[in-house]
Amino acid sequence: MRAIVVDRWQDPDKLKVSEISKPEVCAGSLLIKVKAAGANFFDILLVQGKYQTKPAFPFTPGSEFSGEVEEIGGGVEGFTKGDKVYGSLPFGAYAEYVVVDATAVLHLPKGMNFIEGAAFGMVYPTSYAGLVHRAQLLPKETLLVHAAAGGVGTAAVQIGRAIGATVIATVGSSAKVEIAKQAGAHHVIDLSKEDLVTTVKKLTDDKGADVVYDPVGGDLFDKSTSCTAWNGRILVVGFASGTIPAFKTNRALLKSISVLGLFWGAMMVREPEKAKDTFDALLALYSRGLLRPIIYPDIYDLEDLPKTLAVLGSRKSYGKLIVRVDKKLPLKPSNL
Repeated sequence: MRAIVVDRWQDPDKLKVSEISKPEVCAGSLLIKVKAAGANFFDILLVQGKYQTKPAFPFTPGSEFSGEVEEIGGGVEGFTKGDKVYGSLPFGAYAEYVVVDATAVLHLPKGMNFIEGAAFGMVYPTSYAGLVHRAQLLPKETLLVHAAAGGVGTAAVQIGRAIGATVIATVGSSAKVEIAKQAGAHHVIDLSKEDLVTTVKKLTDDKGADVVYDPVGGDLFDKSTSCTAWNGRILVVGFASGTIPAFKTNRALLKSISVLGLFWGAMMVREPEKAKDTFDALLALYSRGLLRPIIYPDIYDLEDLPKTLAVLGSRKSYGKLIVRVDKKLPLKPSNL
């Protein structure tokens, strides 16, 4: 089968497709014929050896997938061959076939296609579990979402809006303002033109944001502590800036701020009941039309993964970047 294989730490532009043996299904798992995979910023770090987890060589990157059930392992119920599914796993999705623990696989809901399914398996559960289970975002609170035009950011904006919060989104350029608005943000701050702290305080009558959703880190985290409300919560979900910030704990004392982390992959394993609740809630919101992945206009072939990750790393993309493994899928979301 075709697959991206990493046998040493390398830059994404060195990645290429190899021919390897198809994996064998085992008890408790499913063999999935992959149709599409979602690209994430941490894929770049993973293949460079800079991510928080480091798989043993050789491995195949990719953590979000959609596809069809090919084989069913012993003890697995609720699936039949040919079922259309989506899900996530630590790595392995950039391949024609992948073996996945059945607990991490879900049926595609009515109305969701393979392209959308590949955009749903990780960023939406990350955002929901973070905002609901960790930060406990409430209706009528103010949610500040950083990198709000990206895959995880647009998911957070949509979920915050669905919960009933007032959503303030930040983006890095004027070109991304409309994307954040499309996702449902009530207010959008263009950080290339506006000051974060001043603008948030103005929009909240000097109160600040109740919850900050931060997949960026770096200086943006530090600035966020200056515009967080009393009893505010800062949710850390990633470090797309490349810099892990240090927290000035005097600000936690002065404003009773909480800093919370969310590692979705670990939550699925350690707190399976919360994972199930997360997926059930997301499917209910999707069925009501409150969630819809925003897909980047260009869909890439597996062989073009280096280009995909280059576009993602350039910060010029928006929404979710998708890699089609099945070349029968369209190359433009507009053709879905």
